[in-house]
Amino acid sequence: MSSALQRSLEAGSITITAEVMPPRGGDPAHTIAMAECLRGRVHAINVTDGSRAVMRMCGLAVCRLLIDVGLEPVLQMAGRDRNRIAIQGDLLGAHALGIRNVLCLTGDPVRAGDQSSVRSVHELESVRLLQQVSAFNRGEDPVKEKLADGPINLFAGAAADPHCASWSGLSRRLARKREAGARFVQTQMVMDPRALERFCRDLADPLELPVLAGVFLLKSARNARFINRMVPGACIPDHLITRLDQADDPMAEGIAIAAEQVRQFTGIAQGVHLMAVKAEQRIPEVLERAGVSLPVL
Repeated sequence: MSSALQRSLEAGSITITAEVMPPRGGDPAHTIAMAECLRGRVHAINVTDGSRAVMRMCGLAVCRLLIDVGLEPVLQMAGRDRNRIAIQGDLLGAHALGIRNVLCLTGDPVRAGDQSSVRSVHELESVRLLQQVSAFNRGEDPVKEKLADGPINLFAGAAADPHCASWSGLSRRLARKREAGARFVQTQMVMDPRALERFCRDLADPLELPVLAGVFLLKSARNARFINRMVPGACIPDHLITRLDQADDPMAEGIAIAAEQVRQFTGIAQGVHLMAVKAEQRIPEVLERAGVSLPVL
């Protein structure tokens, strides 16, 4: 059976996803509590994989825990930290655990993290990772021709940055991801609706790739400046930072900004992907302020 995320995207419906971060420790209770805040509000919940090259609990475990409480996960998988054999094993394990959505990523550079001596692997970057998912979905074994138990079933997505400075490079890479098996795109945070409109119209739509536009909840001007400094590819404009800086209640202003973006972006892309690091409980308020109806699950 296909996932709720796949059914919504293939039906052309407005689709909402959000993400939670695994714990930096062995107790998943807080992560599960944050995911519970999203119940009935989103089609699926992304579980990040070593975001910003910082150690966290493995996504496979958190995804299974979400399934156990009746929530649909999207397993983010980055090629940065695993060789081909480890990735292949994790993909097969994901299918066995009931995970049906996977977002294939290259991974943030190790220099963005807090363990500078760590070595990256990068045997499979995002395109080759997508190719591996597609091969398993066709039932292909990398050595013995056919998987012993037949094909697996993973609905694969890719990431993209509509603000990318190299438009031709972005176009080529998106086409390669589509050819490799990407069935949807979740973007990095988008701050300019014109960039999103161009990305959808000129790149994603011709490839028949539904787009979920990234909306990031900004908590304060200080938070926005930190993101610009520390998060690869972030480009929060000065006018939004000034707006947060002058607000009596910066969090409320951040929610208002996110809600405005949700309203704008759902008129351009097929849906949105909401990111609210350490404030996932605020996502329902963002959606309510945006006037987005609860998705049909």
